[in-house]
Amino acid sequence: MASAIRNDSTLRAKVLVPEKLSPDGLSLLKTSLDVDERKGLSADELLSIIPDYEALLVRSETKVTAAVLQAAKKLKVVARAGVGVDNIDVEAATKNGIVVVNSPSGNIGAAAEHTIALLMSMARNIPDASSSLKSNSQIFANSTVHLVGLIVARLAKGLGMKINAVDPYASSAVAASASVTLMPSLSVLLPTADFLTIHTPLIASTKGMISTAELAQMKSGSRILNVARGGTVDEPALLAALESGHIAGAAVDVFATEPPSPDSASAKLIAHPRVIPTPHLGASTVEAQENVSIDVCEQVLQILGGALPRSAVNAPLILPEEYKKLQPFVRLVEKLGSIYTQHYGSAENPLSNRSTFDLIYEGEISGMNNTKPLFAALIKGLTSPISNSAGLNVNIVNAELVARERGIIVNEKHSRDNPSHSYSSLITLVATAAKNTAKEGPEPQGHEYDQIISGTCSESQPLISRLDRFATSFVPEGTLLICHNFDSPGKIGVVGSILGKEGVNINFMSVAPVSKGKQQRTNEGQVYDEALMILGVDKAVDESVAKALVHEGGVLSASVVSL
Repeated sequence: MASAIRNDSTLRAKVLVPEKLSPDGLSLLKTSLDVDERKGLSADELLSIIPDYEALLVRSETKVTAAVLQAAKKLKVVARAGVGVDNIDVEAATKNGIVVVNSPSGNIGAAAEHTIALLMSMARNIPDASSSLKSNSQIFANSTVHLVGLIVARLAKGLGMKINAVDPYASSAVAASASVTLMPSLSVLLPTADFLTIHTPLIASTKGMISTAELAQMKSGSRILNVARGGTVDEPALLAALESGHIAGAAVDVFATEPPSPDSASAKLIAHPRVIPTPHLGASTVEAQENVSIDVCEQVLQILGGALPRSAVNAPLILPEEYKKLQPFVRLVEKLGSIYTQHYGSAENPLSNRSTFDLIYEGEISGMNNTKPLFAALIKGLTSPISNSAGLNVNIVNAELVARERGIIVNEKHSRDNPSHSYSSLITLVATAAKNTAKEGPEPQGHEYDQIISGTCSESQPLISRLDRFATSFVPEGTLLICHNFDSPGKIGVVGSILGKEGVNINFMSVAPVSKGKQQRTNEGQVYDEALMILGVDKAVDESVAKALVHEGGVLSASVVSL
């Protein structure tokens, strides 16, 4: 995979930073990228300049809309220096193959500390210093704090609190190690909570997750904290619960509108006597800002350098050790897909006449459980040579979406049986198509057969080992001429002569005989002696040359493949 980080300073990838970020992270980028700090951009200004950039780093102010992402033809990654990504249209980014990353762990320490500070302030009425010894002050040892998430669990446990939580992504082992009891649902958790604190991102499923019904389930006199994202708590519902006295108090660091507009629910919460408001301070320590800046800048460097994202919100998690093993095969599978489209397809029907493929893993590669990068590489290879795919960035982010939109179905199969080959790992692409609908040759029209391409990796170098019935071995790179011909003397000389007249030099040639037992026969039972010539040539070859090879050189079919 070619790196986007280049030594020539005039060609270095460009990064746009429209908000203030810690200089520690930016200094990492500046060693190999062109970093353009442009604070205070209007929406129109951002839209006009974004086509020039490969990466965009934001915090919470910049709105990364669908229009911005559509205009960003070079953009590979949007990085959010923080946890929430509600200011980024993640769905639009996915459609355009743009990775969205955040920093889920860079500021959790600061947010957890602020949560505990607010909890203590609320429990002991500290903001109302003149009445700090009122009779309703609470000692909160033995109280139960209920978390949506597990972030502040260890700190709360140190205060002698019982911790219950709802977290669909936490394992029971992780929860047990933090002395946390996982509850099956909010409806089970809420009725016994003394304090409820929220720790989730703002996404469609969490918007307004604590509303009238949920607040009603909480016991009278309980308290609620939100140091996560504005909008996860229904602010008008919280106001009503505070006014009725059902909820005794609230501490709120994040609001649905920031800054709050006059007479909004956010503004009324800030002014409420039983609310402790803070101006989005949860992650505002110097250390936290440095952590998230360094984290997202490191991710930008890795993604522009060709690595998979480690904290992408719109891509599956691939562990580094997994990707290291898969990376050579990612290149191989992309080549398999590209060869298929160019070798078997036609101008009228680039993906042949089938859109269902088997991708078969044999040997060591069959033991890999996470093959999402291989699936994405296949979709990229199949679609990249097609003219209407020009400019489409197919990658692990949007491969499934692209496949679905184009009606491409891929069945991944892991074969752990004893292989009939000697390769440590082999990957085979299989498609069933009506034979000879676009190619000339001796086989009967309309005969159903499997189009097969197999390949392996030798010391990280992709190699093609089979094309249909022909055993071969060649490196899939550059411009290739693949000629199907009768295996008779003189064919190589004729092909070389035609190419010579066109000024085409042959860099390498591989002659692939038909595999044993796979010869074609005439209706009379005669066996055809066939072969493939795979020619690596030094420049692009016009389709007219391929036609000349068929009509003048006695070749049955010829295709041009550019890799």
